[in-house]
Amino acid sequence: MSQAFSHQVQFSSPDQTRQFAVNLSNHLGAGDVILLEGGIGAGKTHFARSLIQARLAENGVAEDVPSPTFTLVQTYDAGNDEIWHADLYRLTLPDEMEELGLVQAFDDAICLVEWPDRLGDLRPDTAVTISFETCAGPDQEDHRVITISGSKDIWQSRVMRCLPT
Repeated sequence: MSQAFSHQVQFSSPDQTRQFAVNLSNHLGAGDVILLEGGIGAGKTHFARSLIQARLAENGVAEDVPSPTFTLVQTYDAGNDEIWHADLYRLTLPDEMEELGLVQAFDDAICLVEWPDRLGDLRPDTAVTISFETCAGPDQEDHRVITISGSKDIWQSRVMRCLPT
């Protein structure tokens, strides 16, 4: 069992969230799973879109990255890796994940999963969880508190060097 880590940081703009996603995109490979938690409008899709677009741009591809709220899963060919972006908001049973092929993708692709609470027992032990929380206050509408947690030996060093300065 690997040690758990948790780190919290506050981003003062959507650009800082984007930069974190761009930085992290360079450190991902098949089998990496990022679980994105937070309420509606907290920044999960913005983060996922930024990460996917950065990874696609490395391969000379410029592509619109829509939210998979209604399609449930969007896949992208990112050179040597496939990226799966899943939004599980509308799902109610963990068995539905297997029907989507998501469980197999956890091993074979880079996976970004919004609303991971829907996974139940299918939640991968090796995943990193990034939780987004909006800040209260009139001058903080774009501020987010980001909490990153996961297996220390797998994620801590990668995540910590990717945070924007």
